[in-house]
Amino acid sequence: MREYLLVFLVALSVTYLLTVVAREIALRTGAVAQVRDRDVHAEPIPYLGGLAMLGGLCAAYVVARELPFLGLRSEGFVFKDAGVVLLAGALVCAVGVIDDIFDLDALTKLGGQVLAAGLLVSQGVQFYYFPGADGTQFSLDVVQSAVLTLVVVIGTMNAVNFVDGLDGLAAGVVGIGAAAFFLYCYFASAQANLTLATTGALLSAALAGACAGFLPHNFHPARLFMGDSGSMLIGLVLSASALTLTGQFVGMPETTGNSLFVTVLPVLLPISLLMVPIVDLVLAVVRRTRAGRSPMSADKQHLHHRLLEIGHSQRRAVLIMWMWAATIAAGAVIVSLFDSTWVWWSLGSMLALTVTLTFVLPKVHRPRKTGLGDTGLPENDAVEGRADDDGGAEPDEQVAPVFRPPGTL
Repeated sequence: MREYLLVFLVALSVTYLLTVVAREIALRTGAVAQVRDRDVHAEPIPYLGGLAMLGGLCAAYVVARELPFLGLRSEGFVFKDAGVVLLAGALVCAVGVIDDIFDLDALTKLGGQVLAAGLLVSQGVQFYYFPGADGTQFSLDVVQSAVLTLVVVIGTMNAVNFVDGLDGLAAGVVGIGAAAFFLYCYFASAQANLTLATTGALLSAALAGACAGFLPHNFHPARLFMGDSGSMLIGLVLSASALTLTGQFVGMPETTGNSLFVTVLPVLLPISLLMVPIVDLVLAVVRRTRAGRSPMSADKQHLHHRLLEIGHSQRRAVLIMWMWAATIAAGAVIVSLFDSTWVWWSLGSMLALTVTLTFVLPKVHRPRKTGLGDTGLPENDAVEGRADDDGGAEPDEQVAPVFRPPGTL
């Protein structure tokens, strides 16, 4: 556990420091969320936060290779698979950087996502089988494995991209999911008396650290957006961490948790950890197609927009969505590891608290009106917009700090 904690801290520290460098690069290359007629943010905000997060992940990987347990006593495939994931992450991060600078069309970005996911499949980071509750295994053929891997990885990348609409929202949700998945990998291996050095635990610890290091720069009011370079990167790393489960062991680790849940865990885990953005993604597609518009067209009806409409401030809306992500992620992990009465009581209490804060708090604490239209937010917590990337530039809501980069904006 101490070495995993060091991996987390290295990713956090390097990401935090590199964020300043990434911001400067964004300003010099023009990778900024410009102010447009359909946006409401007052000043441009730099992109390219994904570069800092990629640097933090790579630094954690390099340090982990030199540690006594992870680096010297782990099996070779732990770092081989982790290296493949980081290589695919670098590829999709590069696509995101190009999009942040030149604004690629949706089809081109999808092509980049397919290439990155295809790289994982070609190097063996993919689904191999589903374990049955009775110890049997449901093997997948080459085509089934490749298709399922592509769907999960690409779907996760786009789900994170969709939810990246408020300061700190995507980084917080993915960071919570990564921390939850690390706990599953670690304790499942411990319960089954298997090696604690696993690719999933290594990647998820590093990813949680990278998200934590980015948040101080991205939480409201944000000084930097992660952009496509960040949202697609962390989505790929999180989903790929779950892929490694079926390649790490001959059979899933046996736990004392719900056997039916563990049976579908390789697919269900990345979905459950990102249930909030995935639900947002599905609702957006249904809403837009029913209206006769493209699923990639822009609107302002995401879940975080609705939280703002019912009276939450931006910071509180982000914290509420973090709580939903934590409730679902904790539920997925706890149920898979343990099967007792206290598990269900704990989950029920967490759910009740989250629902109460979501729907009751705005009625108890109504923000004063300040002439800001329908938001009703205090002037120092006003909702500003940003360019989102669910297929194009979407006017999501961000608060833009006032700054004027010298000589560029």
